[in-house]
Amino acid sequence: PYASDLNPIACMLTWGGLNIVGASPEKRIEIDNAQKELAQKVQAEVDELEVETDGNGWRAKVFLYCVEVVCPESGWKVPLLPTLIVSKGYQMVASLIPVPTEKRYDIEIIYVNTEEGMEAAKIGTVQDGDMVHSPDRTTAYRVSINAIRGDYKDGKENKNRLRMWEKSDFIPHSDDIFQERLYCVQWMKKKSKVSKKFDYQFRSVTVDDLKREQKVIDFVGSHLVEWQAKGFIPDMVIERGYNTDQPIRERGWTHWHHLWGSRQLLYLATINKNIHNPEIYLSFASLLDYTSKLCQWATAGKRISKDGNGKYVGGASDSPAHVFYNQALNTFFNYGTRSADQIFDVLNKKIKSVPIRSSLHIDVITNSADEIQTENDIYITDPPYGDAVKYEEITEFFIAWLRKNPPAEFAHWTWDSRRSLAIKGEDEGFRQGMIAAYRKMAEKMPDNGIQVLMFTHQSGSIWADMANIIWASGLQVTAAWYVVTETDSALRQGANVTGTIMLVLRKRHKQLETFRDDLGWEIEAAVKAQVEALVGLDQTIRSQGSEGLYNDADLQMAGYAAALKVLTAYSTIDGKNMVVEAEAPRQKGVKTFVDELINFAVLTAVQFLVPVGFEKAEWQKLAPVERFYLKMAEMEHQGSKSLDNYINFAKAFQVHHYDQLMSDSSKANAARLKLSSEFKASLMSGDAELSRTPLRALLYALYELSKETETDDVLLHLMDNCANYTQTKTLLAKMADYLAEKRGSLKATKTFQPDVEASAARVLAEAIRNQRL
Repeated sequence: PYASDLNPIACMLTWGGLNIVGASPEKRIEIDNAQKELAQKVQAEVDELEVETDGNGWRAKVFLYCVEVVCPESGWKVPLLPTLIVSKGYQMVASLIPVPTEKRYDIEIIYVNTEEGMEAAKIGTVQDGDMVHSPDRTTAYRVSINAIRGDYKDGKENKNRLRMWEKSDFIPHSDDIFQERLYCVQWMKKKSKVSKKFDYQFRSVTVDDLKREQKVIDFVGSHLVEWQAKGFIPDMVIERGYNTDQPIRERGWTHWHHLWGSRQLLYLATINKNIHNPEIYLSFASLLDYTSKLCQWATAGKRISKDGNGKYVGGASDSPAHVFYNQALNTFFNYGTRSADQIFDVLNKKIKSVPIRSSLHIDVITNSADEIQTENDIYITDPPYGDAVKYEEITEFFIAWLRKNPPAEFAHWTWDSRRSLAIKGEDEGFRQGMIAAYRKMAEKMPDNGIQVLMFTHQSGSIWADMANIIWASGLQVTAAWYVVTETDSALRQGANVTGTIMLVLRKRHKQLETFRDDLGWEIEAAVKAQVEALVGLDQTIRSQGSEGLYNDADLQMAGYAAALKVLTAYSTIDGKNMVVEAEAPRQKGVKTFVDELINFAVLTAVQFLVPVGFEKAEWQKLAPVERFYLKMAEMEHQGSKSLDNYINFAKAFQVHHYDQLMSDSSKANAARLKLSSEFKASLMSGDAELSRTPLRALLYALYELSKETETDDVLLHLMDNCANYTQTKTLLAKMADYLAEKRGSLKATKTFQPDVEASAARVLAEAIRNQRL
């Protein structure tokens, strides 16, 4: 087996999967023992400094810090706290006590025993991007953080007046705009000498706490140069980039070690210098995600919910969050620092065990994919696309700590993110880099070899690029498997993709020819088969009482994949050599016929989407405009608001004047359909696509009900307005039920009242079903 990646952090993760997750039970015991030994050694060194205990048997669990600034209007020093709540579970809040003689605030940590008090404490000194405070509880000062930071425009570049930190800095200078302040400590103490349970207290900062804090600062200051020289902490400059500009711009931090506080540097340097095996070096890297000034303090109250077995779970929690909850380098106005003891709780987290054969030899190297020298039967790749996450930037957060003295197992790797070599973006460089990589893998693969390419994207142009990449690499798609990878139901709503397409690629041995007109029929058949297979599986799952697997975005992707399978089987289309066509640079703004065929595949997929609640035959009887309106009602129910969605679905359903169905208030990112109350009596007749359809008659009936017209009169009008009423009666009731469900979940405002329509739809559905003719 062989594994490679340009980035050493990716290689470390692969190595860890093989050598930690894949370790034998005996090796896992050895790793666990080494971690326990390390924890004891580090804790002993920290305890020698006496900076984590209060002298009365209490040990620190978490230290809470906040940014502090001088208000330019009042001259007061103000702690920047987005909320005054310290702990929801313990009902502890920070109370700001003005000290007028010194123009500053003391911070007292107090218990609040009322809901009103906790509600009031939600509002801190940072509100909607402004610093807000009132020293005398009468005069309120409000200044934007941007103004305090001194933001300004220099041509097209955003700049500010923050001092740029230097390599020797690890705390702010006394005249810096942003200061840092310890404002609370959470303490812990065993209930008894033999007990494993603890008592916890959140306390205000004392003079002794500040003395211990200064002791840490002095110790780190006296060792900083030595630690940096030996590689125990970083000395690496933050290279500017899309993600890495954020800490420079927002805090003035220019070197990677600036992202850690003095306590964190102390703990991490002590751990780093005592690591002697590669398995723990990997755990140390994961530890960095939990011990930075980018770890926001998070508190949650008691949560009563059920787990998979129906058992009630979810107590209150207080802890620093981890850095990469969203693949960005977010700076915060307050953050939590774990004590050394709590750091090892993170380090000792349970890791799965799936032992592999010890005789298996595996090469893991940092290499560009187009430099592969080893032949392999099977390749599994997960390429970048569309710059969704800039790994080449954010992995430098870890590389900065690990690059100077890695264990022998990792020492031969290139400890640099090599941004310039990384395949990224969506432009010509991305396409050519991908072609070079996949062409090289095809060369280093036997004739019966396969490649599994994991791909997820909702952009048709990106899928067209992927088709060209596969063509130019001498490969073809022979199968496409859709694997659901997102299990969180909150994320499986709306237009979010819930899974990944696994494209199976093989060498294209045959030189097949076809024509564009024939391709259309072939793509339509392939897409239909793919969508019907997924919909069938989805319905099977739903029939067993489970939540459905796929949403419309998933089926759209299935359409893309089916199109690739058809397209890449051919070497020549309309007399054009597709390898030559695929290698040609893309012209900006020009749609190729591959783009058009990919889009055709998506439109075809949409045609086969039948909403839950309708039979396929019933759905097909509806006019395209009716299907469009009902489908978009479902999309709105799922949270979709993008005007592009309406435009794309209008094309798919071949609705020419979709704008007649849209609310007058619709904007690019806040679009919606008209409610029945907005249609009123319009589009009932004439040449409009919606006129004289059963749906239009139904919407008018809903409008009448909302105006408190008698139900019997509404039904009589519905019979007059709907041709073939008797045959359409059941379908009308279904449409009313459907609209009741979709409208009922939407949030009402003064000018938008879907709840009224939902109520009318429920009444109308029942009235239609009970009507005797």
